[in-house]
Amino acid sequence: MNGSGRTKSGGPLRIVVLQHAGWEGPGTFGRLLDESGAAVIPVRVDKGEQPPALRSVDGILAMGGPMSVNDDVPWIAPEKEYIRRAVGAGVPFFGVCLGAQLLAASLGARVEPARAHYGLHPVDMAPGSFTDPLFGGLPRSVPVFQWHGENFGLPPGAVRLAGSPGCPNEAMRVGESAYGIQFHLEVDEALLGEWLAVPQCREELAERCGPDAPEAVTAGLAAGALRVQRCARRVWGGWMDLVAARGGV
Repeated sequence: MNGSGRTKSGGPLRIVVLQHAGWEGPGTFGRLLDESGAAVIPVRVDKGEQPPALRSVDGILAMGGPMSVNDDVPWIAPEKEYIRRAVGAGVPFFGVCLGAQLLAASLGARVEPARAHYGLHPVDMAPGSFTDPLFGGLPRSVPVFQWHGENFGLPPGAVRLAGSPGCPNEAMRVGESAYGIQFHLEVDEALLGEWLAVPQCREELAERCGPDAPEAVTAGLAAGALRVQRCARRVWGGWMDLVAARGGV
Protein backbone atom coordinates (compact mmCIF):
# COMPACT_ATOMS: atom_id res chain seq x y z
CA MET A 1 0.00 0.00 0.00
CA ASN A 2 1.50 3.32 -1.08
CA GLY A 3 -1.19 5.88 -0.27
CA SER A 4 -0.91 7.51 -3.70
CA GLY A 5 -2.42 10.98 -3.99
CA ARG A 6 -3.02 10.85 -7.74
CA THR A 7 -6.11 10.04 -9.76
CA LYS A 8 -6.16 7.42 -12.48
CA SER A 9 -5.49 10.19 -15.01
CA GLY A 10 -2.52 11.48 -13.02
CA GLY A 11 -4.10 14.56 -11.46
CA PRO A 12 -4.14 15.19 -7.70
CA LEU A 13 -6.80 13.52 -5.61
CA ARG A 14 -9.08 16.09 -3.96
CA ILE A 15 -9.45 15.44 -0.24
CA VAL A 16 -11.87 17.55 1.82
CA VAL A 17 -10.79 18.03 5.45
CA LEU A 18 -13.75 18.89 7.69
CA GLN A 19 -12.48 20.69 10.81
CA HIS A 20 -14.50 21.51 13.91
CA ALA A 21 -11.92 23.49 15.95
CA GLY A 22 -8.80 25.44 15.07
CA TRP A 23 -6.46 23.09 16.94
CA GLU A 24 -8.02 19.88 15.59
CA GLY A 25 -5.96 19.78 12.40
CA PRO A 26 -5.02 16.74 10.32
CA GLY A 27 -1.53 16.42 11.85
CA THR A 28 0.19 13.29 10.57
CA PHE A 29 -2.53 12.78 7.98
CA GLY A 30 -1.90 16.28 6.64
CA ARG A 31 1.80 15.56 6.19
CA LEU A 32 1.04 12.26 4.46
CA LEU A 33 -1.38 14.05 2.15
CA ASP A 34 1.33 16.57 1.27
CA GLU A 35 3.80 13.76 0.61
CA SER A 36 1.33 12.01 -1.69
CA GLY A 37 0.66 15.08 -3.83
CA ALA A 38 -3.07 15.18 -3.04
CA ALA A 39 -4.96 18.47 -3.12
CA VAL A 40 -6.32 19.34 0.33
CA ILE A 41 -9.54 21.35 0.67
CA PRO A 42 -9.88 22.54 4.30
CA VAL A 43 -13.39 23.41 5.51
CA ARG A 44 -14.03 24.97 8.93
CA VAL A 45 -17.52 23.62 9.43
CA ASP A 46 -17.76 25.20 12.88
CA LYS A 47 -17.29 28.65 11.30
CA GLY A 48 -20.09 28.15 8.80
CA GLU A 49 -17.93 27.18 5.82
CA GLN A 50 -19.68 24.88 3.35
CA PRO A 51 -18.03 21.75 1.96
CA PRO A 52 -17.80 21.41 -1.82
CA ALA A 53 -20.23 19.39 -3.90
CA LEU A 54 -19.63 15.66 -3.60
CA ARG A 55 -19.13 15.28 -7.34
CA SER A 56 -16.01 17.47 -7.07
CA VAL A 57 -14.19 15.52 -4.33
CA ASP A 58 -12.42 12.16 -4.15
CA GLY A 59 -12.39 11.62 -0.38
CA ILE A 60 -13.45 13.19 2.92
CA LEU A 61 -11.46 13.36 6.16
CA ALA A 62 -13.52 14.52 9.17
CA MET A 63 -11.53 15.57 12.23
CA GLY A 64 -12.38 15.68 15.93
CA GLY A 65 -13.68 18.52 18.05
CA PRO A 66 -14.55 19.51 21.62
CA MET A 67 -18.30 19.32 21.08
CA SER A 68 -20.62 16.32 21.14
CA VAL A 69 -22.53 15.13 18.12
CA ASN A 70 -25.57 15.34 20.44
CA ASP A 71 -25.08 19.07 21.12
CA ASP A 72 -27.57 21.61 19.80
CA VAL A 73 -25.12 23.15 17.33
CA PRO A 74 -26.52 24.51 14.04
CA TRP A 75 -23.92 23.00 11.70
CA ILE A 76 -24.13 19.41 13.01
CA ALA A 77 -27.33 18.39 11.18
CA PRO A 78 -26.12 19.71 7.77
CA GLU A 79 -22.75 18.00 8.20
CA LYS A 80 -24.43 14.72 9.08
CA GLU A 81 -26.55 15.01 5.93
CA TYR A 82 -23.42 15.71 3.85
CA ILE A 83 -21.74 12.62 5.31
CA ARG A 84 -24.84 10.49 4.79
CA ARG A 85 -24.99 11.48 1.13
CA ALA A 86 -21.25 10.92 0.70
CA VAL A 87 -21.46 7.37 2.04
CA GLY A 88 -24.50 6.69 -0.13
CA ALA A 89 -22.61 7.94 -3.19
CA GLY A 90 -19.57 5.78 -2.40
CA VAL A 91 -17.23 8.70 -1.67
CA PRO A 92 -14.48 7.36 0.62
CA PHE A 93 -14.79 8.78 4.14
CA PHE A 94 -12.44 8.72 7.13
CA GLY A 95 -13.71 10.08 10.46
CA VAL A 96 -11.59 10.66 13.56
CA CYS A 97 -13.18 10.82 17.05
CA LEU A 98 -16.01 13.36 16.53
CA GLY A 99 -15.72 12.63 12.80
CA ALA A 100 -16.35 8.94 13.49
CA GLN A 101 -19.27 9.80 15.75
CA LEU A 102 -20.74 12.01 13.02
CA LEU A 103 -20.46 9.09 10.60
CA ALA A 104 -22.28 6.78 13.00
CA ALA A 105 -24.98 9.33 13.84
CA SER A 106 -25.54 10.23 10.20
CA LEU A 107 -26.38 6.57 9.55
CA GLY A 108 -28.75 6.19 12.49
CA ALA A 109 -26.52 4.95 15.33
CA ARG A 110 -26.37 6.45 18.81
CA VAL A 111 -23.40 8.24 20.35
CA GLU A 112 -23.28 7.89 24.12
CA PRO A 113 -20.95 8.53 27.08
CA ALA A 114 -18.21 5.93 27.47
CA ARG A 115 -15.15 5.43 29.62
CA ALA A 116 -12.94 8.46 29.11
CA HIS A 117 -9.52 7.73 27.66
CA TYR A 118 -6.65 10.21 27.54
CA GLY A 119 -3.13 9.49 26.36
CA LEU A 120 -1.65 6.31 25.00
CA HIS A 121 -3.90 3.25 25.45
CA PRO A 122 -4.10 -0.08 23.60
CA VAL A 123 -7.00 -1.04 21.36
CA ASP A 124 -7.76 -4.66 20.52
CA MET A 125 -8.40 -5.69 16.95
CA ALA A 126 -11.75 -7.39 16.32
CA PRO A 127 -12.15 -10.35 13.93
CA GLY A 128 -13.63 -8.02 11.32
CA SER A 129 -10.26 -6.30 11.04
CA PHE A 130 -8.28 -9.37 10.08
CA THR A 131 -9.02 -9.11 6.36
CA ASP A 132 -9.73 -5.39 6.26
CA PRO A 133 -7.69 -3.40 3.70
CA LEU A 134 -6.65 -0.84 6.34
CA PHE A 135 -6.39 -2.81 9.57
CA GLY A 136 -5.58 -6.30 8.29
CA GLY A 137 -2.09 -7.37 9.31
CA LEU A 138 -1.84 -5.10 12.35
CA PRO A 139 -0.94 -6.67 15.71
CA ARG A 140 -3.93 -7.87 17.72
CA SER A 141 -3.30 -5.07 20.25
CA VAL A 142 -2.11 -1.63 19.13
CA PRO A 143 -1.18 1.42 21.26
CA VAL A 144 -2.97 4.53 20.04
CA PHE A 145 -3.49 8.07 21.29
CA GLN A 146 -6.88 8.70 22.90
CA TRP A 147 -8.81 11.81 23.92
CA HIS A 148 -12.54 11.19 24.28
CA GLY A 149 -15.45 10.65 26.65
CA GLU A 150 -18.08 9.31 24.24
CA ASN A 151 -18.34 6.36 21.88
CA PHE A 152 -20.32 5.62 18.75
CA GLY A 153 -22.68 2.71 18.20
CA LEU A 154 -22.53 0.63 15.05
CA PRO A 155 -24.91 1.64 12.23
CA PRO A 156 -26.76 -1.11 10.36
CA GLY A 157 -24.31 -3.16 8.28
CA ALA A 158 -21.19 -1.69 9.88
CA VAL A 159 -18.20 -3.95 10.59
CA ARG A 160 -16.57 -3.59 14.00
CA LEU A 161 -12.80 -3.42 13.60
CA ALA A 162 -11.46 -2.65 17.09
CA GLY A 163 -12.50 -1.98 20.69
CA SER A 164 -11.13 -1.40 24.17
CA PRO A 165 -12.34 -1.79 27.78
CA GLY A 166 -15.16 0.66 28.36
CA CYS A 167 -15.18 1.72 24.69
CA PRO A 168 -16.47 -1.19 22.62
CA ASN A 169 -16.28 0.45 19.20
CA GLU A 170 -12.86 1.94 18.58
CA ALA A 171 -12.94 1.47 14.81
CA MET A 172 -15.54 0.52 12.20
CA ARG A 173 -16.08 0.25 8.47
CA VAL A 174 -19.32 1.00 6.67
CA GLY A 175 -19.56 -0.34 3.14
CA GLU A 176 -16.32 -0.54 1.20
CA SER A 177 -14.61 2.76 2.03
CA ALA A 178 -16.24 4.64 4.94
CA TYR A 179 -14.24 4.36 8.16
CA GLY A 180 -14.53 5.77 11.66
CA ILE A 181 -11.90 5.58 14.40
CA GLN A 182 -12.46 6.75 17.97
CA PHE A 183 -8.74 7.30 18.57
CA HIS A 184 -6.29 9.84 17.13
CA LEU A 185 -3.72 8.37 14.75
CA GLU A 186 -3.08 11.89 13.44
CA VAL A 187 -1.66 13.13 16.76
CA ASP A 188 2.10 13.43 17.08
CA GLU A 189 4.14 15.36 19.62
CA ALA A 190 3.85 18.61 17.67
CA LEU A 191 0.05 18.44 17.35
CA LEU A 192 -0.32 17.42 21.00
CA GLY A 193 1.70 20.49 21.91
CA GLU A 194 -0.79 22.63 19.98
CA TRP A 195 -3.67 21.01 21.85
CA LEU A 196 -2.08 21.57 25.24
CA ALA A 197 -1.45 25.22 24.38
CA VAL A 198 -5.24 25.66 24.29
CA PRO A 199 -6.41 26.43 27.86
CA GLN A 200 -9.67 24.53 27.32
CA CYS A 201 -7.79 21.35 26.37
CA ARG A 202 -5.17 21.59 29.09
CA GLU A 203 -7.80 22.21 31.76
CA GLU A 204 -9.91 19.28 30.53
CA LEU A 205 -6.95 16.93 30.71
CA ALA A 206 -5.89 18.12 34.14
CA GLU A 207 -9.44 17.88 35.46
CA ARG A 208 -9.94 14.34 34.14
CA CYS A 209 -6.49 12.92 34.85
CA GLY A 210 -4.77 15.12 37.42
CA PRO A 211 -2.52 18.20 37.41
CA ASP A 212 0.52 16.31 36.15
CA ALA A 213 -1.37 14.74 33.24
CA PRO A 214 -0.21 17.13 30.47
CA GLU A 215 3.43 16.25 31.10
CA ALA A 216 2.70 12.53 31.62
CA VAL A 217 0.60 12.26 28.47
CA THR A 218 3.28 14.08 26.45
CA ALA A 219 5.98 11.74 27.73
CA GLY A 220 3.84 8.68 27.01
CA LEU A 221 3.22 9.74 23.42
CA ALA A 222 6.93 10.43 22.91
CA ALA A 223 7.81 6.96 24.20
CA GLY A 224 5.34 5.27 21.84
CA ALA A 225 5.77 7.63 18.89
CA LEU A 226 7.41 5.15 16.54
CA ARG A 227 4.69 2.50 16.90
CA VAL A 228 1.90 5.09 16.67
CA GLN A 229 3.34 6.63 13.51
CA ARG A 230 3.88 3.22 11.92
CA CYS A 231 0.23 2.36 12.54
CA ALA A 232 -0.90 5.76 11.22
CA ARG A 233 1.00 5.31 7.97
CA ARG A 234 -0.34 1.79 7.51
CA VAL A 235 -3.98 2.71 8.10
CA TRP A 236 -3.91 6.01 6.23
CA GLY A 237 -2.04 4.51 3.29
CA GLY A 238 -4.67 1.77 3.01
CA TRP A 239 -7.47 4.34 2.94
CA MET A 240 -5.70 6.48 0.35
CA ASP A 241 -5.32 3.39 -1.82
CA LEU A 242 -9.13 3.04 -1.71
CA VAL A 243 -9.48 6.71 -2.64
CA ALA A 244 -7.01 6.35 -5.49
CA ALA A 245 -8.76 3.24 -6.81
CA ARG A 246 -11.95 5.28 -7.11
CA GLY A 247 -10.30 8.59 -8.07
CA GLY A 248 -11.38 10.03 -11.38
CA VAL A 249 -14.60 8.00 -11.43
